[in-house]
Amino acid sequence: MDSSPVSPAVADIRASVAHDAERASFTTFEESTAADWSVIASQLPVTQAIAAANIIEQLRMLERDHGGFPVTRLEHSLQTATMAEEDGRDAEYVLCALLHDIGDTLAPYNHPDIAAGILKPFVSPANHWMVQHHGIFQGYYFWHHIGLNRDARENFRGHEFFEYTEEFCAKYDQAAFDPEYVSAPLEHFEPLIRQFFVPESTTETYNALR
Repeated sequence: MDSSPVSPAVADIRASVAHDAERASFTTFEESTAADWSVIASQLPVTQAIAAANIIEQLRMLERDHGGFPVTRLEHSLQTATMAEEDGRDAEYVLCALLHDIGDTLAPYNHPDIAAGILKPFVSPANHWMVQHHGIFQGYYFWHHIGLNRDARENFRGHEFFEYTEEFCAKYDQAAFDPEYVSAPLEHFEPLIRQFFVPESTTETYNALR
């Protein structure tokens, strides 16, 4: 049985942290006003705090599936991030290592785009490109076993971030399936998620969701 802690429903969160917040009054976008959009914009940091809490919950959900691999999808993510951290990579890189497969159980056939979409506003072009393309680069290590072209990454040879992404897969992603490896727990990485995804003005909101 899955005993992972469960965050309050979004509706409950809104009731507890924003019940008195002003709302726009339109029923169609066409009739909306600048004042309406000012109200909506003021609530975006609250929504972003909820998103940060949901990122952690989605990572926890990866524990529910191993997909036939030697370790669960969460453990693979933790191993990848721990290896990167122990190798001296900076916080942003470690965050990308942690989240690179967050879409595995949401979009199994297109999971890199899920992580890349989450990360894009908050990370460098190099790290965004690495996450967005890691699936193709990871394919070098196994696609020939399943009837696909392991050299598909060569279509990107010459791109400024080719070697950067190649290194990520070689050193961390493809090597993070060891049942004996001792990873840092998810709680160890929660400050990273807070650092990158939680606006300072909504720290209390985020804490209320945890």
